[in-house]
Amino acid sequence: MRKLVLFMHVSLDGYASDSNGGLGWIPYNEELEKYAEEVVAEVGSPVYGRTTYRMMESYWPTVLENPNASRHDMEHAKWVQDVKKIVISGSMDKAEWNNTMLIKDNIAEEIKALKEQPGKNLVIFGSPGAAKTLLEFGLIDEFMLTICPVILGGGKSVFDGGGEKIRLKLLASRTLKSGIIAARYELEK
Repeated sequence: MRKLVLFMHVSLDGYASDSNGGLGWIPYNEELEKYAEEVVAEVGSPVYGRTTYRMMESYWPTVLENPNASRHDMEHAKWVQDVKKIVISGSMDKAEWNNTMLIKDNIAEEIKALKEQPGKNLVIFGSPGAAKTLLEFGLIDEFMLTICPVILGGGKSVFDGGGEKIRLKLLASRTLKSGIIAARYELEK
């Protein structure tokens, strides 16, 4: 059985984006790129919410046509073009990006069925709205968080909303030179 893993960059105060929806506060560099490559190696299918999906759909195909793209970006663009992608959205009618499955209704049942299939893990990339929905359904098995050394003071969080307390067990952690703490947790049993 595959796991559903949330991979998200968060600020020290728990926000996944700033108050304008921006991500410029993430100290993105070669070391974080290398860590992201390790994460992608575990992915059977990326899972996106509508907003993140639209951002990815508009950006990654253009990289394939950019002769100045970095090696990392080119490899990721090829991977994301070919991999089976999943988008969760109640407002989209269709997903046109190559090899994309749209889940519009029966989200919990559809994700449970995908988890039952053989293969590598399903990984939610960012997508705080979709992640929050999947967390409320109790479908997320692991959390891979890159905790960035910045306090945003506001923005979008996946963990707010007054839900039930969820206890986690630390599986692994490491500190990157930029001060990012890469932590991996599973649900405490």
